[in-house]
Amino acid sequence: MVIVLERSISDGDKERVRAYLAARGFKVREIIGEQETILGAVGIVPVDIREVELLPGVARVIPITSPYKLASREFRREDSVIAVGPVRIGGPRVVVIAGPCAVESREQVLESAELVRGSGAVLFRAGAFKPRTSPYAFQGLGEEGLRYLKEAGERYGMPVVSEIVSPEHADMLRDYVDVLQVGARNMQNFELLKRVGGLGRPVLLKRGFAATIQELLMSAEYLLASGSDRVILCERGIRTFETATRNTLDLSAIPVVKKLTHLPIIVDPSHGTGLRAMVSPMALAAVAAGADGITVEVHPDPDHALSDGPQSLHPGQFEKLMRDIEALAPVLGKEVARLPASDACVPRGGRGPAVGAAGRGDSGAPARVAFQGERGAFSEHAAHLHFAAEVEAVPEPDFRAVFEAVLQARARWGIVPVENSLTGSIHQNYDLLLQYPDVRIAGEQKIRIVHNLIGYPGTAIASIRRVYSHPQGLAQCAAFLDAHPGWERVSWDDTASAVRHVAETGERANAAIASEEAARVHGLAVLRQAIEANPQNYTRFVVIERDPGGEGEPEPASGRTGRPDKASFCFVTADRPGALFAALKVLADRGLNMKKLESRPILGRPWQYQFYLDVDVPADRAAFDAAVAALAGATEDLRVLGIYRAG
Repeated sequence: MVIVLERSISDGDKERVRAYLAARGFKVREIIGEQETILGAVGIVPVDIREVELLPGVARVIPITSPYKLASREFRREDSVIAVGPVRIGGPRVVVIAGPCAVESREQVLESAELVRGSGAVLFRAGAFKPRTSPYAFQGLGEEGLRYLKEAGERYGMPVVSEIVSPEHADMLRDYVDVLQVGARNMQNFELLKRVGGLGRPVLLKRGFAATIQELLMSAEYLLASGSDRVILCERGIRTFETATRNTLDLSAIPVVKKLTHLPIIVDPSHGTGLRAMVSPMALAAVAAGADGITVEVHPDPDHALSDGPQSLHPGQFEKLMRDIEALAPVLGKEVARLPASDACVPRGGRGPAVGAAGRGDSGAPARVAFQGERGAFSEHAAHLHFAAEVEAVPEPDFRAVFEAVLQARARWGIVPVENSLTGSIHQNYDLLLQYPDVRIAGEQKIRIVHNLIGYPGTAIASIRRVYSHPQGLAQCAAFLDAHPGWERVSWDDTASAVRHVAETGERANAAIASEEAARVHGLAVLRQAIEANPQNYTRFVVIERDPGGEGEPEPASGRTGRPDKASFCFVTADRPGALFAALKVLADRGLNMKKLESRPILGRPWQYQFYLDVDVPADRAAFDAAVAALAGATEDLRVLGIYRAG
């Protein structure tokens, strides 16, 4: 059962509730969510829930009806996010696990780890113990292979995944790997599951050849009940009558699992199809279906692999797959997970000296990122997508307050929108970048904007009379709103606060236009999805930080492998013919590619203008620095707003 606690419950009352349940034979776990704190109690001893409801500090008790208690969505409404070193599996990320099927040699493992890390994988996988159908097939290198895996993981900064096939290997694998994989053949080896669950390590649980989804979740329950709280499910294909592929990859399992459990689910298209040519399209289909990640087999020389060569990608094929996932993820409102360039947890465009490997500041608390609006705002979503580790997104009432929070060190970073693909630049934030010279751009994030009609659950569209949203939200959904001419359109400060207002009014005639997350945060329902007129609706955000002054530009970070590749400037030209041409000629003569040029009035100087400029930063930094110096000579009042990694 789930015991929802009152927000004002004292520590003493909470412990008394916990002790009451433990004394009656229940295993108790506390889950702290954004909206409420609950205790999950699992056991076979019957208890009258009315007695629990009478305990001080208990708001209500919800019985769990599904046979898998701890894995159930009833137990935990929010999606679980599984931490594996610097990697987070679940939430708004697409995690890619890659490596060869089997450990064949030290050289093969190190080469494989280097190439998949360079292409963007965040976990490295390979089997040291290989359960094979034939007793004469290659069975793996055993502990020797585990030593090679550990060396590769440490050298390239990647958590390691490997399969456990016997309970007697548990202690050995715990010393070498970060994630224990339970394969399809062992999904219902319950003694193995109980042993693995008691190790306290993350577990990757693969669906069996002929297992139902409920059987998969019951196996996960064994792990959870044995002590593990970090279980990742894996759909890897099931056996059907079809022989064209090795297995039938059941992608329909993804939305079903998402509805039934809070646990993340990834997909294995390599074993799911058994054919190299099908791995990439099915991997992309899995991401589109909502998978939290994929695990694929990649080998430096698949034609000579000792295991599963026909389904292993060549390095070039894996590189292309990563680029395709990068292109697809923003359409789905997700971000491809990346490893930090070092142990420091940093935003992808910059670095913060006060933030450590777990994304926490000197005090141990998560690093703070300021955004404008309410919980559930698109800006908050962009912040969580951008950062490689968990951060605390802090709402501010307006854009200026975001800049002030960064300047006053109340937040380590801020994130603000600067451009929309349909409506153009958000000029207020461009102006604020000039008004706060001690703040600079440290990174960039682009997200797709999906607008939804939000109201009270069960509200009929015909009963709506007023719709609240930011003016841009109303404009971007004009075609949908035009079909309802009787609705009053009410402009609001931002989309998420419009949802809060509707929730506070309690009137079913009111609705809002905002994100699906805003509806969840404020306890409302999505009445109609994706009502924007143009699906090619993207917003570009920039991450801002306080300029440390003289400490150089932000370093590239967390796996957008490499150097800063974009720069933003603002400059004023002299009032003479050809002045702008002379400035742009500096860029052309030195081969700098211009990405954006826009003029804006200069505050306090009527009919005079300044120019905002974005350019690509070439690999040759000496040439770039020379171009910046020449541009300073060809313009007046040149400001470098930031040099960072493009989103």
